[in-house]
Amino acid sequence: MVVILHNIRSLYNVGSIFRTADAVGVEKIYLCGITPVPVDRFGKIRPQLAKVALGAEKSVEWDASASSAQATSKLLDRLKEDGFKILAVEQDKKAVPYFKYKVKNGQLDKIALILGNEVNGLPSAILKKADKILEIPMNGKMVRQAHHPKYDNGLLRRKESLNVSVAAGVVLYRLKFGQ
Repeated sequence: MVVILHNIRSLYNVGSIFRTADAVGVEKIYLCGITPVPVDRFGKIRPQLAKVALGAEKSVEWDASASSAQATSKLLDRLKEDGFKILAVEQDKKAVPYFKYKVKNGQLDKIALILGNEVNGLPSAILKKADKILEIPMNGKMVRQAHHPKYDNGLLRRKESLNVSVAAGVVLYRLKFGQ
């Protein structure tokens, strides 16, 4: 199994995903778009990422060659040609609850899980390349925050999504162990 992070902004989120990926045995993480890499341009470890990854950034192989949406798209095409099923984690009309997706025996090694930006998610062009879009249903009630209206059409709004690193953990563990 491989993980693709497209335009994740937070060093802490990336570090957390590295740590979870290490725990479930992810083969490689592709750091695409603006997603930060474990080392800066001078080759120094990024302390914010390393603090959360706890060494997983050294034990999980990573690749940062896809630096644009177009490059991410080409990466997905290449993975599909290599027999990978592309699973996107996103809220979308075509999404199915993550727990309803079943991994067939022996296919875990050929899954590419893609997660997107903390605010904007995954672009539609990338979602179109996914074999399946997985969603984590949200049932909680939202606490009023300055950037979220309290009511939507007179109804109390629900939380829209989990933090991307938490979402990665939920889906990765389900794919690996929850069958």
